[in-house]
Amino acid sequence: MTWPASITMSPRNLAALVASALVVAEPRGGQRGDQSWTDQFEVASDELASTGRNPYFVLEPGYRLVLEEGTTRLIVTVLPETKQVNGVETRVVEERESHGGQLVEVSRNYFAISTRTNSVFYFGEDVDMYKEGRVVSHEGAWQAGRNGARFGLAMPGLALLGSRYYQEIAPKVAMDRARIVSTGGTLETPAGTFSRLLRVEESTPLEPGTVEHKLYAPGIGLVQDGSLKLVRHGMNVVP
Repeated sequence: MTWPASITMSPRNLAALVASALVVAEPRGGQRGDQSWTDQFEVASDELASTGRNPYFVLEPGYRLVLEEGTTRLIVTVLPETKQVNGVETRVVEERESHGGQLVEVSRNYFAISTRTNSVFYFGEDVDMYKEGRVVSHEGAWQAGRNGARFGLAMPGLALLGSRYYQEIAPKVAMDRARIVSTGGTLETPAGTFSRLLRVEESTPLEPGTVEHKLYAPGIGLVQDGSLKLVRHGMNVVP
């Protein structure tokens, strides 16, 4: 969100304007002719926090997940850092993906959690793509408030079967969306056996036909991402 250069606002008025801009009506569907995916969410800036947790998403500094499959590793770390995005203080969550010991992607993701609904919202990411140890692109980077991008829903506070919502809303850049396809069941991983799982199907209109699945365990978070399975988790665990 940007303000006209000719307007000078007091901190109080600025906070009020940010809050009013973030409060939007909950629609029955999207705004791109696709009426089955929610892309606007009723939330005010004064209810958003940079630290917290809901049943399937931990947003507490020091919390880490390590997932592996073969020589592929994904490390997700909630950093002791925040970033202002579109007038909201967000928590920085770093994801580091490597193949065969070689770094292929590092992303810094920006999240905030509602103290009212416990839903976690996604405000964007900065991305470094690597090849042979060098950054070769920033493909997929976006931030709410820039180039028409808006925040999406990363994880609802109340996960309802059949829910369909956009996680990223950055036209032509990042339009990931999620559908909750099942609740329940168990999964064996190197980190243990988890039950009462939440299964989420992810897709994007930018890549029609591409579908991925993720599993989340209560109190833990992500336990399977495609073929990657959880091997370690907790506060400040060694990667």
